[in-house]
Amino acid sequence: MADEPATNTTAAQSQPSAVPLGGSVIPLVNKLQDIFAQLGSQSTIELPQVAVVGSQSSGKSSVLEALVGRDFLPRGNDICTRRPLVLQLLQTKTDEEYGEFLHLPGKRFYDFSEIRREIQAQTDKEAGGNKGVSDKQIRLKIFSPHVLDITLVDLPGITKVPVGEQPADIEARIRTMIMSYIKQPSCLILAVTPANSDLANSDALQIAGIADPDGYRTIGIITKLDIMDRGTDARNLLLGKVIPLRLGYVGVVNRSQEDIMFNRSIKDALVAEEKFFRSRPVYNGLADRCGVPQLAKKLNQILVQHIKAILPGLKSRISSALVSVAKEHASYGEITESKAGQGALLLNILSKYSEAFSSMVEGKNEEMSTSELSGGARIHYIFQSIFVKSLEEVDPCEDLTDDDIRTAIQNATGPKSALFVPDVPFEVLIRRQIARLLDPSLQCARFIYDELMKISHHCLVNELQRFPVLRKRMDEVIGNFLREGLEPSETMIGHIIEMEMDYINTSHPNFIGGSKAVEIALQQIKSSKVPLPITRHKDGVEPDKAPSSERSLKSRAILARQVNGIMADQGVRPTVEVEKVAPAGNTSGSSWGISSIFGGSDNRVSAGKESVTNKPFSEPVQNMEHAFAMIHLREPPTILRPSESHSEQENVEIAVTKLLLRSYYDIVRKNIEDSIPKAVMHFLVNPELYYFLLICSTN
Repeated sequence: MADEPATNTTAAQSQPSAVPLGGSVIPLVNKLQDIFAQLGSQSTIELPQVAVVGSQSSGKSSVLEALVGRDFLPRGNDICTRRPLVLQLLQTKTDEEYGEFLHLPGKRFYDFSEIRREIQAQTDKEAGGNKGVSDKQIRLKIFSPHVLDITLVDLPGITKVPVGEQPADIEARIRTMIMSYIKQPSCLILAVTPANSDLANSDALQIAGIADPDGYRTIGIITKLDIMDRGTDARNLLLGKVIPLRLGYVGVVNRSQEDIMFNRSIKDALVAEEKFFRSRPVYNGLADRCGVPQLAKKLNQILVQHIKAILPGLKSRISSALVSVAKEHASYGEITESKAGQGALLLNILSKYSEAFSSMVEGKNEEMSTSELSGGARIHYIFQSIFVKSLEEVDPCEDLTDDDIRTAIQNATGPKSALFVPDVPFEVLIRRQIARLLDPSLQCARFIYDELMKISHHCLVNELQRFPVLRKRMDEVIGNFLREGLEPSETMIGHIIEMEMDYINTSHPNFIGGSKAVEIALQQIKSSKVPLPITRHKDGVEPDKAPSSERSLKSRAILARQVNGIMADQGVRPTVEVEKVAPAGNTSGSSWGISSIFGGSDNRVSAGKESVTNKPFSEPVQNMEHAFAMIHLREPPTILRPSESHSEQENVEIAVTKLLLRSYYDIVRKNIEDSIPKAVMHFLVNPELYYFLLICSTN
């Protein structure tokens, strides 16, 4: 019957020297594998094992069951192994046979059909019930007096066509899973190939050749020798004459599907296998390469030798890891049970954190890197090399075209204005440029916030590894505190920018002023060879040679705009002549703006008024014929833009406006470069943060 154990006494007793070594070393490696399996991906040490690979229906499962001597693996018409099965065979001195799963510690399965059902249930749990595949392991130990100490990993068979819920790339996924095992130098490869297929096209040997091109770690298994075509045999295959392998080949005869359906026991199958080889003269002289007992013996010997070969390196890696873990464990300190001891430990942790944070910010930390900037040095770098330098590289006129400035100038000129007054377009444009400083200032504060968070994470001491809840709580509290400091910092930055916009201090000693701006503008235009009309006094004296008071008047007169065909430079005519144009006491507009730019006082007058404008609108028409010659005005356009061509007068006005913008922007920029770091340091970095950390360390 299928439940009757098969006894491989020959294989189990014919190695008196190898078995004792395997009986002590292999179980030890198995224990390490169980421990590392619970660590998952955290384990970086690869232990020796034997991976079983082959195509679907190559006979892998039958080989494993023959080694165990029991039916315990799920069966089906399609893919059987859908999760990696780590099978640890352990020889016992008692007659008990049972299995244990790592996920069910302490529970023994004496009924091997229950083992099959548990494997099926765990497979369906992870991979689904419709042929899905998972890379999560199932770990099974089988204790029996009829086995040799061997550890095998049964991997899903390589399939070509997806079935059920398998994805379209199922072959690529299975190959990737197999490679993750067999690419490790510590892994032996058991490549299973059916004898009734072309060995040169074997999927198992092909993938094994990729991972082990020299064949040092690969053992070939030739299955289904009994169903080869008549007149053919596997002698040359077993001798390695077709595809040589350094560890050689072993041929086996599996139970057929009919044997399984009629519950033919594995014991009977082993007897039939032995009879098969004895009845085939072609296999004479190959006794050590034929049969499941010889396979078990060979695997045991090779695995023991493999462990012996890699044991020194394995021991060294484990020792190094142990020293590292012991050092980390010692850094956590002793376990404290009393309330007083716990309070002292907490105080010590918070004190260390507080000291580390303060020293990092102040640049006094002894553990600071010598290869890169850190802590307070990075904060200083952000202020000076990023924030200040970025503002210094900004030209307030870079995003303003001459047409933009000309439009602003014309928009600032009212219907009664005859003079170009720089205050209005200058103030409109400079406020826009000052507003541009808000975003980089806020970004600077956020940079400092990020750096403080990095410093905080760097200063979390090793002791906190023992207390994940405390560490999480400290992260939350410090993060909230820094965010509470960031909010008033950003508010203060907004106020600083608004204050600069609310009061344009044209009396600042560093401001260029209107008269100086006109002089420089004239020099710039003159040097660029732009022709300008030379205005002379009635006595023929040139402006440059005129007294300074007259030059000041000229600076203002050069900005006079032509209105109604009359140049506004009439403003420099004698007083008597001006009075003829405008009645005394009748001035238009405020005089503060132009005074603030040029200095002194200036009464602006309305120019271009002729006597005809004083005629009453309702004066009757003297000649009725004139009514038929009435001139009709065209409607003004919806969008009115200035003309494309620039007059010489407009070139001067644009140049003066740019000089004023650059001069005042430079004043504001220096104020911002000084005020923003101070605001950030006051609200975000100190002194409240240090006070907070001190409170944390004393409570």
